Amino acid sequence: MDRLTSWEIEYYQTGAGTVPVTEFIDARSPQVKAKFIRSLELLEDYGLLLREPWVRNIRGIPKFRELRFISFGEIYRVFFFPVTGRKLILLHGFKKKSQETPRRELQTAEARMKDYIQRQGGRL
Repeated sequence: MDRLTSWEIEYYQTGAGTVPVTEFIDARSPQVKAKFIRSLELLEDYGLLLREPWVRNIRGIPKFRELRFISFGEIYRVFFFPVTGRKLILLHGFKKKSQETPRRELQTAEARMKDYIQRQGGRL
């Protein structure tokens, strides 16, 4: 893939300076980290063109997507959204334990997306 056309990955940072997705991934095993890194490489290369099984749109929330990966039978998700300039903002990661995505996980990611947008002055 031509690196000139790749997408930039940015990690959401809270007002207090923490980076939730980095903290989530750092707490995982080396195997999970490797799967995450491979998934990120695909996301950087293909951006919004990357589809299932790696990326899925979240119904009901415009522009909201989840990066999906599995390691040793365990399912992981990282929510993200695109902004102008071929940039993807990683908001929230979690280990999926049930068929349906827990509402609390969606609410956390959505709150972070709103905070990011507000701190950008409402511009994306």
